[in-house]
Order: sequence, then structure tokens, then C-alpha cells
Amino acid sequence: MTRSYVRKLSAILLDAVTDKDPLVQEQVCSALCALGESQPQEALSACEEHLRQNEKLAHPYRTMILRAMQTVVSSHISKLDKDMARAVILLASSEMTKVKDLICDWQQAASDVLVAMGRRFISTVMEELLHGLQPGVLPHYFVVRTLANLSVSNVFGTVPFLTSILGTMLPMLAAAKHDTTRAVFCYALQHFSESTLEYLANLDQAPDPTVRKDAFASDISSAYDILFHQWLPSREAKLRLAVVEALGPMSHLLPSEKLEEQLPKLLPGILTLYKKHAETCHVSKSLGQILEAAVSVGSRTLEVQLDSLLTTLHAQICVPVESASPLVMNNQKEVLRCFTELASCSPDRLLAFLLPKLDSGSERTRVGTLQVLRHIINSAAAQMEVKKPFILSSMRVPLLDTNSKVKRAVVQVISAMAHHGYLEQPGGEAMIEYIVQQCALPPEMEPQKPGSDCEELPADSVRAITVRTLYLVSTTVDRMSDVLWPHLLQFLTPVRYTGALTPLCRSLVHLAGKRQEAGPGTHLINYDGHVTLPSPYAIATRLLAVSSNPYLGDGRGAASLRLLNVLHRDIHPLLGQRWATTIPLLLQYLDEHTEETLSPKEWEEKLLVFLRDTLAVVSDNTWVCQLSLEMCKQLPCYNGTPQEKNFLYKCVGTALGAASSKDVVRKHLQELLESARYQEEAEREGLACCFGICAIIHLDDTLAQLEDFVRSDVVRKSIGIFNIFKDRSENEVEKVKGTLILCYGHVAAQAPRELVLARAESDILRNIFQCFSTKVLGIKVETKDPALKLCLVQSVCMVCQAICGSTQASSFNFSRKAELVAQMMEFIKAEPPDSLRSPIRKKAMLACTYLVSLEPALDEQERTYMIHGCLHSVMAVLPEREGEDGGLESLYLDTMHALEDLLTSLLRRNMTPQGLQMMVEHLSPWIKSPRGHERERALGVSSRLLRSFLEHLHVSALVPFHNLGLLIGLFSPRCADLWPATRQEAVSCVYSLLYLQLGYEGFSRDYQDDVAERLLTLKDGLVHPDPAILFHTCHSIAQIIAKRLPPDQLISLLLTLFESLGDPDKNCSRAASVIINCLLKERGNLLLEKVPEIVNMLRSKLQETPEEHVLRAAQHSVCLLASQHCEAVVSSLLGSPLPFDSHTCTLWRALASEPGLTVKMLELLLQKMNRDVPFKESRAFLLSSSPDRVATLLPLAATCALSEVMSVPVSAPAVLELYPQLFVALLLRVGCTLGVQLPRNLQAKERRATGLGPASRSLEPCSSAVGALQLTLVRGGSEEVVQRVELERGWESLRTSMGHEEGVARLASAMAKFAGPRLPLVMKELLCTHSSVYEIQRVTSTAFLAELLSSNVVNDLMILESLLDNLAARQKDTCASVRRLVLRGLANVASGSPNKDKMEFRSASIRLFGHLNKACHGDCEDIFLEQVVGGLAPLLLHLQDPQSSVATACKFALRMCGPNLECEELMAAFQKHLQEGRRLHFGEFLNTACKHLMRHFPDLLGRLVSTSLFYFKSSWEDVRAAAPMLTGFLVQHVEPEHHLQVDLEHLTAALQLLLKDPAPAVRMKAAETLGRLVKFA
Repeated sequence: MTRSYVRKLSAILLDAVTDKDPLVQEQVCSALCALGESQPQEALSACEEHLRQNEKLAHPYRTMILRAMQTVVSSHISKLDKDMARAVILLASSEMTKVKDLICDWQQAASDVLVAMGRRFISTVMEELLHGLQPGVLPHYFVVRTLANLSVSNVFGTVPFLTSILGTMLPMLAAAKHDTTRAVFCYALQHFSESTLEYLANLDQAPDPTVRKDAFASDISSAYDILFHQWLPSREAKLRLAVVEALGPMSHLLPSEKLEEQLPKLLPGILTLYKKHAETCHVSKSLGQILEAAVSVGSRTLEVQLDSLLTTLHAQICVPVESASPLVMNNQKEVLRCFTELASCSPDRLLAFLLPKLDSGSERTRVGTLQVLRHIINSAAAQMEVKKPFILSSMRVPLLDTNSKVKRAVVQVISAMAHHGYLEQPGGEAMIEYIVQQCALPPEMEPQKPGSDCEELPADSVRAITVRTLYLVSTTVDRMSDVLWPHLLQFLTPVRYTGALTPLCRSLVHLAGKRQEAGPGTHLINYDGHVTLPSPYAIATRLLAVSSNPYLGDGRGAASLRLLNVLHRDIHPLLGQRWATTIPLLLQYLDEHTEETLSPKEWEEKLLVFLRDTLAVVSDNTWVCQLSLEMCKQLPCYNGTPQEKNFLYKCVGTALGAASSKDVVRKHLQELLESARYQEEAEREGLACCFGICAIIHLDDTLAQLEDFVRSDVVRKSIGIFNIFKDRSENEVEKVKGTLILCYGHVAAQAPRELVLARAESDILRNIFQCFSTKVLGIKVETKDPALKLCLVQSVCMVCQAICGSTQASSFNFSRKAELVAQMMEFIKAEPPDSLRSPIRKKAMLACTYLVSLEPALDEQERTYMIHGCLHSVMAVLPEREGEDGGLESLYLDTMHALEDLLTSLLRRNMTPQGLQMMVEHLSPWIKSPRGHERERALGVSSRLLRSFLEHLHVSALVPFHNLGLLIGLFSPRCADLWPATRQEAVSCVYSLLYLQLGYEGFSRDYQDDVAERLLTLKDGLVHPDPAILFHTCHSIAQIIAKRLPPDQLISLLLTLFESLGDPDKNCSRAASVIINCLLKERGNLLLEKVPEIVNMLRSKLQETPEEHVLRAAQHSVCLLASQHCEAVVSSLLGSPLPFDSHTCTLWRALASEPGLTVKMLELLLQKMNRDVPFKESRAFLLSSSPDRVATLLPLAATCALSEVMSVPVSAPAVLELYPQLFVALLLRVGCTLGVQLPRNLQAKERRATGLGPASRSLEPCSSAVGALQLTLVRGGSEEVVQRVELERGWESLRTSMGHEEGVARLASAMAKFAGPRLPLVMKELLCTHSSVYEIQRVTSTAFLAELLSSNVVNDLMILESLLDNLAARQKDTCASVRRLVLRGLANVASGSPNKDKMEFRSASIRLFGHLNKACHGDCEDIFLEQVVGGLAPLLLHLQDPQSSVATACKFALRMCGPNLECEELMAAFQKHLQEGRRLHFGEFLNTACKHLMRHFPDLLGRLVSTSLFYFKSSWEDVRAAAPMLTGFLVQHVEPEHHLQVDLEHLTAALQLLLKDPAPAVRMKAAETLGRLVKFA
């Protein structure tokens, strides 16, 4: 069964090979390969038979079958028996040679089969091929090509046949006339020669070790003559290349004398081909092989050809290499291989040719020459050994070359020299120095590639290559250790090598480590004989100074520290143990940070601590003095790097502090003052820091040295005692004074606090002000130099800070406080209020901050002056434009921080709610400023003040935070400010205020309130510019406020927020409305008593600010209030003066727009309208015959309110709900108001309103009732009733006493015709009015009911009987009109599915099937499971349904029914792949599903396959394609023993039929599944 079934499957697939679709063809071939994987013999046999029996099968299809056969053979050749092998070989040979013409794809496929078979069945293949190689007859092209490929594929099997093959082939060469035939012969000779050489090179593994090279010499020699003399001159380029490729390996097999004889012709012949071919790789490869053969036989002819060889090859190496061209790269490799051969035979002539070209004017020539030089140094080391001095001396010129490409090449040559001992020779030092110079190249000088990041070196840059080279030479070339150590140390200190410090240090660390391993415990640096080496002090100073900028130069800080650690014994013998602990900590700190995260100040402080610790460990005054002297010497070296020089000044101060010799200290300080470059700001700062650090230990000496300098002529602008100052200008003297002032400031800041306190005023401040101001003719003149001002402010700030830091500061009475405050405020006010160009005001405010905390305290006026002045100086500063100096932004931030610190300091002097309120009042104008940047700053300051107030809050007794509502009302609307930063700061303010309230309630400072903490999570939402998100966040903030606001603060908060509705910033106004509405919603239940006040406030706010957003806010607020106090709101609005003004009407309509309120409000208005009497009778004149009827106000107001409410279209649902009650009440209201007058006080208003035009709503009682009734009908969906009554002029009649009954009848008739379904409930309401106390109401209701009896609708609605009963009861009414109308009514009594869409039906059915899962429990579970199993295949297949709704329904059903199968893996697959809205990868899902089905339910195979077969005939292409796909996956994942469940014959036939399906996708899936059925064979 197995054999026959596989053959059957193969036959089916082979018949399908002729499919017109390429993708189907490819799938058929894949299926054939799949059969071959399982049963290679049967599959190959079927293929062989098919090709043999179908001679007329077109060659493209034959090609595909042959390729499938080649795939099977390559994978399973070991499983083939000899008979099968012979059959396949014969077939392939026949297919290959069937036609003489070249049909490359077909014949190549057959050739590949033969080559694959030859790996095992070489004899059979060779026998068949040799049949096609008969003497005297030109063989088929592919016979020769197959022999060539076979020789490479199976060297040991083919070479023994080569003698006979060549014997037969060589006579044919002369007969070959066509270039194609000649080319294939060349191809064969090339591969025969290569396989022969491989055979000879591996004789120890060969089956016949007696084979010798001589055996082939004669044949190859004969072939050579024809190829070289006859074919190489051909005009056909392809043939020439084929000849060249063959001559290379053939040259190794030529007899040595023949090769020697031919070289004079051969080499020029090959060289000329460089001019004829653009792609020269094959020429160079062949030339290299020929040269290798010539050198191996010791040819002397090469000497004659050497010049032409060198010239041609050098030209080739100088061709620019394109990285994207492998052929050019390969050509260069082959050319360099040629140079290797030439170097081994003629090194002198080669160098004589190459070295002069190093001075060529052509960049390509120089670079190419250096490439060759590097190559021969590496590849011909033995020949170059004695040439080392010559080569080194010739490198002098390239070392001076500035071209980047040449430099890279030079570095590569030096790298090769290092590996082969060149640098140990005299002149090697120059090479090392060159490497260091290139390592020191600044990155900005590197040539950049277009689009590259200028901050990163290109990977192939000179510096990058050199750095790698130095490190590799140092670490991997052992012989270089003695060359580089300690020689590299001399490059550490010169400034010109600064850029190379990192690679230098890394190399030195490695070299030193090797030395330590060789001789532990000894000094690493031997200064004997090395006079150029830097001293230990110089090394320590240099490495420490450059470490201050640790990430510069590729991390030179860490590299320097590591080198310092390695050299600890040479720096000082006592440092080893301490540095072994401290330096790793510094390195760890650098590893934990990046250039962006590292704080330069913190890092410098760590280095200074390290230096102090080092000085303490050494504790040798001589050593310390020597180190400080070296530091002073190196200071000028850093003139170009201010940061490092500044740090070195600090190191000098630290070293002087550790020196015990006062004379040395004063001498160095004097020299520093004399030599400083005062024009450089960084240097002035560094010098001042140096004096400050020195003063920590030597305060008296430092102050004395400074005072001596202050008193010197230098400061007095006369010709001083120092020649260095003779030419100083006035400006320079100002710089000197500023530096001295800074020095005093730093001395005060650094020196011991208790010592400073005694000298602050007497020595330090006195000298500071002496430097700041001068006297002219006895008059004090202050400088206008801003730099000097800044120095003064900075120093005053440091002095004040030092005083405050003293333990005796609280008892210190600062007599110069007022003077300093005034001076600082003068500086602040002198600064331009709209711009920020110097840090003067920042420093001055910082000084004021410290001064505020000192005694004596400032009075109220001084505090106000200070706050006002500082706020105006900072808040109004204009923001910087984009693209301007980024440093100004940093200055502005620092200034703002200084302002915040000052205000915080002032606030701490009055830590009460009143003190906080006073501070906020100062900020309030800025908080409400129309300028965004001012609001942002004010909110930021407020946030900081509130945080500080909260942090320092101490509540000794429970007191109310009485102004909480006011403050929250001020800040909370700013949560929607136009500026994002302002919004976030506003949230912070509210956050702090809520915690302040908790503090005043007695909660501890560390208490965390979950509600208040939510504010922090909302800040991110305020960054988003989307208004919807913004105001949603504001709403959330308001909810939090509502939860934590004390009840007594609610109304004050609301009042403040109502004021904010008129804020010029529309966003803040809207935010205020959002917060108001949220508060009303969350806490409105507490405001019942305040409802009238709030409603009146909203009305007045609408009158003040009639803008649209305010209108919407007021509407929403009144709706929220009404949602909790509906009756109170309705009563308050009804109390508004009549006629309602536009704002009141707006609020009524707003209430109507809320669906949840409208019904209740309508009910309340009906109650109000019906509760009071509709009119009161009064006599206008005593003699009048009848009393006048005057309308009562409440029902009139309620009627007007009903009109306003129902004028809003969205009130329709509520009107519909109350339709009967509204209709009846208003109809009766119309009757009650016939002839009723307005009160006199309203009559004049009504006349004025009437004069405004028809848009005004009538206040006349009856007309207002009619209008309300009309609106009821319209909103209740009875608009046709209104139109019909209007057409019949019924509404006019309804308003008059004479025509009222007729108007009611017209209305009833229209209702019967157009609103019949409404009548039962309307009649029910009307039936209750027969006992009304008002006669007119009984008349109106009876007239309506009587008219209904004239319509058939009463029969249709089955209300006739109840209607007659009610009218009969009214026959006894006291009113004659009622009885008359009853009689009229009694007289009036006498006077008659589309088909469901199929697709929708399918979708609904499938979804219903999914829903059944919920209903099937208990006994019906098994039944439903059976249904699930039966529906599984259809559901899976209809996932490919063309109707997306059906496919979606299938997804749903599978997800719902998955749990019934009780397979977690399958259920997980359903849930993962079949999510709604997720794109389904059907193949991946089906594969996964089938895998789990067959693993857990293999017994379902037959059932699922049978169902799948049914869908092979589906009318939908996608479903037809899915059906075989499902079958294939089931077969793939089931165990073979289950095949009995499947009717293979039926399945195979069905799939065979599908192979003829019109859809290519279906045919592809059928072919794929046929390939999988081999599993059941």
C-alpha cells in the first residue's frame, strides 16, 4: 500500500506540474519534495517514470520535476539502491542531452541531478557521461560542464578518471569553433586542474596515493598551447575570461621547463587583459596563481618581467575601492597576493619600486603604495627582515602627510611594523610618536561623512583607527612592552597630546599591569637614562587635573584615575593601600553616571576630597610643597581649558592648606595674585576658590596676604611695585578689585564659621567695600562696572551665608544689615525690569534672603518694599525667544529660585494664615495677569511658598484655616491656564492647600491622604493640549477638592469661583465653571438654604458677562443645582420678575436640556400651575356690573416657565412621558384664563414687551396658555394637530369666550385624526375633571370629549363605553353649557415582513450558536458538546467567509464554545487569535488549532476530514482554499496510526479534483495537502 500510494500521490502532483500559475507550480514541486523526504525511492521512481512516459512534456515543466529530483537526491542519496540510481542517472543524462541546442534551465537541472548522484554513484555517473564523450565527436555542452562540476563535487572519485577524460577531450579542442564550446572546455580544464591540485595536496586521504603531478603534465601542456595561443586572442570577452580562469590553475600542472619557457609570453599576455576588461578580479586571481607556480619552480624569467608586473599591479592596487563592490575588493586581495609572490623572489627590486612612490603627488598612489608595504611586511616577513632600517627611514615622508586616507594607511603600516619588530629599531620612536599624535587629533578636525553625527567619530576615522591600533599593539604584541614602557609616559604632560590621554592611559595601565606581574613590589618607573620622563608630581597633577572633566575624550577621567592607581608606588610609597580603596569608589561613581547626569560640582568635590585624603596619608611637608609647586607650574598649561584650570586652582588651595610652612603658603599666594589672568572670568573664580580653600586652615595668613595686596599700589591704579601691572588699564584694575572682592567672599564662605563671625564686619566687609568704592577728593564714588557689582553681590551673599551658618548667628546683631539691604535693593531696582542679562538681581535677592533671617528684623514697610521691588524686578522680565542664548534660560531659572527663597524666608517670619494671605495678595495681580509668562512665574512662586509653608507648619492648637476657600478659588481655575506649566503649578498649589487644611485639622505632617495624593497623578493630564482631556482633568481635581473642603468653606469657594467666570482667559473661565459644577454635583446637597442666593448670583453674572462660555457655565451650574434641589431651584426661578428676562429664560431652557431633570421639573411646574387659583376677582370701579378677573402670579409664572421649558427640542421625551397631564392641564388652563387680565403692574411691561416685536413671548394669560399647549403638542409628536387646528383657525377661536367651544372641538377632531394613540390616556385625565370647581373647566373638558364621539377612533381604541359613561354622568351638571355639550356628544354617536437577508441570517445563526453555550448546563451539556464538535470544522472554515460579519460571528462562536472542549491549549489559542477587531493570520491559527485538536482529540480526525471534504465544493473561493488547508494541518499533526479513520482514496480523489479548481489559491492548498498525505503512506 505504501509504495503504490506514494506513487499515486506523486502521479497526481506530477500531472499538476503543468499548472499555468507559477505559484501553484512551485507548491507542486514543494509537495513532490515532501513526498521525497518520506519515500525518496518511490518519489524519484514516479518522477522518472513520468518524464520517461511524457516525452512531449514541455521543458519548463521537465525542469521543475528535475529540480525536485535533485532536491530529493541531495538529501537522501544514501537511501537509494543501485537500480534506482541507474534509472535516475540514465534519465538525467537523457534529459540533459536530448536536444543539441542549449536550453540552460532544463539542461542545468538535469546536470545538477547527475552531479548530486555522483557524490555516491560516481562510477555509474562517469560511465554514462563518458558515453557522451566519444573520440572525434564534439560532446554536448552540458556533458563537459557536468564533468567539470563533478570533479569539484567529488574530487577523489573523479581525478582517477581525468587522464582518460583529458585523453579523449584534448583532440577535440582544435575542432571546437564556437565560443560557447570553447568556453565550456576552459571551464572544464579549470575545474579539472583545481580538483587535481586538491587531490595532490591531500594524497594521504586519497584512494590512490600513487597519482603524481607528472601524469597530467603532457595533457595540460597540450591544452595550454591551444588555450593561450589560439583562444586567448579571441575578441569574445567571455571566452578570454574563461581562458584566463583556466590558465591560472593549469600553470601549476605545466612542466617546469614549459612554464619557464612560456612565462615571457604568458605574463605579458595576461597583463594586457587588464586594459581589455573592466572587471579584473579573475585576471588578478589567475596572475597570482601563475606567479605562485613560477616562484615555486624558481623561475628566473620573472626578473625580466618584473618592471612591467610591478607597474601594472601597482596601478591596480591604486584603483579606488568601493565598499559596495565585492569584485573590486576581491581584485585588490588577488593583486596583493601577487605582490607577496614578487616579494618572496625579488624583495630588493620590489622595495626599490615601491618606496620612492611614497613621495608621489597622487593621493591614490601614496595610499596604494602603503597598502602594498603593509601587506608585504605581514606576508613576506622573512624577506623583509634585513630591510627594516631601509623601510623605517623611507617612512619619514609619509609621516608628514596631512591627507586623512594616507594617515590611515600609515597607521596600518605602523601596526604591521609593530607586529614584526620594526619599532624596536632606531627610528621606531618616531612611529610611536606619530601614533600618539594621531590619537590626539581633535574630533572636529576629523573628516565627516555626509549625514554623520558630528559628535561621534566615524568608525574609519584616523583617530579611531589609531586609538584601536595603539591599544592592540600595547595589549597583544608582547615584544612591544619594552618599547612602549616607559616611553609612552613622556606624552602624558605636553598639552599638544591632551586628546590622546585616554588611549595613552589605557595602554599604560595594561603595560604597567604586565610589569607588576613580572616584578611585584618594585617601582615601575626607572628615571635612570630617561631624562625626558615627567616627575611623579607632574604625573599626579596632570592626571588629577584632566579627571575633572571625566567624560571628555572618550572617558579620560576613568582612564587617568586607573593609571594613577597603577602608579601609586611611584607617586608615593604610602599611597597604595589607601588608593586601592578610594580610586575604585571614584570609578564606580563615574560608571553610575553619564555626561548628562553627572554633577560637575559634586564630582570636583569628590576629587578634592580624594586629594585631601592623599595629602593626609602622605603627611610630608616637603612632598606637599613640591606637589603645590608643580601645580602652580602647570597652571599656564590650562589657559585654553578654563574648567580644568579652575579645578587646578582648587587643587592648589587644597595643597597649600595641607602645607605646614606659612612662608611657603604666603609666597605661593603672592605669586598667584601676581600671575593671575584677571581678564578671564573663570580664572578669577578659580583664584578666589583657591584662597577660600586655603583659608580653611590658614585664615590669618590668607587675610593678611589679601590685605597687603588691597593696600598695594596695584589696587590704587598707580604704577605699582610689580612690573606685571605697569600697563594695566582702568578696566583691568576693576577686574583685579572684583577678584579681590570674590576672594574675600570665598574666604568667608570656606573658613571656620566662628572665626569668620568675629571678622565679618571689621575685616572682610570693610575691605570688600573699600575695593568696591573709591574716594575722589574725599567723596565716595561707587563703580558702575556690572562685573564689579556682581562680585560685590556674590561676596556679600557668601558673607551673609557664613554668618547665618554660625552657631551664634541668632545672638549676632548685624549693624550693617540695613545698609546692605538698601544696597542690594538699589542693585535690584537698577536692573532693567523687562530683560535679564546678568545674575546681579539673582545674587542680590539671595543676599537679601540671608539678611532677612539676621537681626535686627525688618519692619512691615521694609518687607513690603522688598517684596514689591523683587516681584516687579523678576515677574515682568520678558521671556527669551526661541533660538536665543540658552544660558539666559538657566540664569532666569536661578533668578526665580532666588526670588522664591527670598519670599519663603519672609513668609517664615509670619507662619500664619494671615501671613500666607498677605503673601498671596502680593502675588495676586501677577496670578491674574493677561501675560502668560507672568502667570506661570506667579503660580510657580505660589507653589513654592505653599510647599514651604506646609513643610514648616506647626499647629499647637486646632485653629480654622479660614481663608482656604478663597485661596483654592484663586488657584484652581488656573489648572486650565493656556500655559501648561502654569496648569501644573496650579495643581501643586491646590495640593499644598489641601494638606495645609489637614494640618490645621490636626493631622501629622507625614500623613498621606489618598484623596489628595490623586492630584499628583492628574498633573500629567494637564500637559495635554486637548481641551477635552484638560477639562476632564479639571473635573477630577474639583472632585478631590469637593471631598476635602470643609463645609464652612464651600460658599466662599463658590463665590470666588463665580468671580472667575469673568476671567479674561477663556480657559480659566471654563475651568471655573467645571469646578463650580463639580462642587455643586458633589457637595450641592449642603446648599439648600443657599439656592436662592446662588441662582440670583448666576443671573447677575449672566447680566455682567454675557459671553457664550459664561452662559454655558451658568446653565450647567443651575442644572446641577436643580439635580439636587429641583424644587428650590424651580421656586427661585419662578420668583424672578415677570415677564422673565432673557437670562432667566436661558436658565429655564438649560434645565429643559437635562433629560434627568425635565420630567421632574414639568411635574413641579404643573403642581405650581394647578395649586393656586388661576385668578382672583376684584372690582376696578365700585359701580361696575361684574368683577374683573385678574391672573394670579404663580400659575402665570408656571405657565410661562412651561413654555420656556418646552421650547427646547430635547424636552420632547419628557413631554411625551407627561403628555396626557400636560395636555389636559394646559387645555383647562386655556379655559380658566378666558377674559382674565394681567395685574396692573404687569400690564405696562406687557405693552413694552409687545412693542419689541413678534419674537417676544406673550404674557397675556390665555395666550400664554395656548402657546404652552401648542408646544406640548409639538414636543409630543403631534405637530400635525397644531397645523390642522391652525389651518381651521381653531387657535384663534380657542382664545375667545365666544369661540372657545368651537376651538376645543377643532382641537379634539384633529387629535382624533392625527394623535389617536394618545387619546386613551388623555381621556383618562379629562374624565377626572367632571367635578372641577371651575365651570369653564367642565365646559372645556366636555366639549373635547363630546367631539371625540364623532370619530371612529373611539371604537378603534375601545374607549367608547367609558366615554359614554362619563358623559352620561355629566348630564346632571349644574352648568347648562355642560349639559348641552353632553347632548351634542350623544348626537355625535348617531351620525385595515420583508424576507430576512441570507447573510444576516447566517451571522445571526452563528452568533446564536455561540450564545447557546450560556444556556446549556447540566443534562444538556453533552448534547451541546456533540453540536460543538459537529460545528467545529464549519466554524473554522468560515473564518475565511467572504462576508466579514459571518467571519466575525465565527470568531465569536469559537471563543464561546471553546471551553466546552475542555482543552486549555485550544481555548487559549481561540482567545489569542480570535479577538474582535484583531486581524487574523488564518494559516498560523489553523496550524495551532489543528495541532491541539490532534494532540487531545485524535479520534475526531475522520469526522473533521469528512466535514472538510464537503467544503471542497464550496461556492466561495476562500472557503474552498481553507478546506484542504484544514485537512493538511490535521494530517500533519496526527499520529500515523490514526490513518484508518480517513478514506484515503476518497480524499485523494477530492484533492486531485481540486487541482483543477479555477482559483490558483485553491490549487496551491490542494497540492500542499497532497504532499502531506505521504504521512499515511
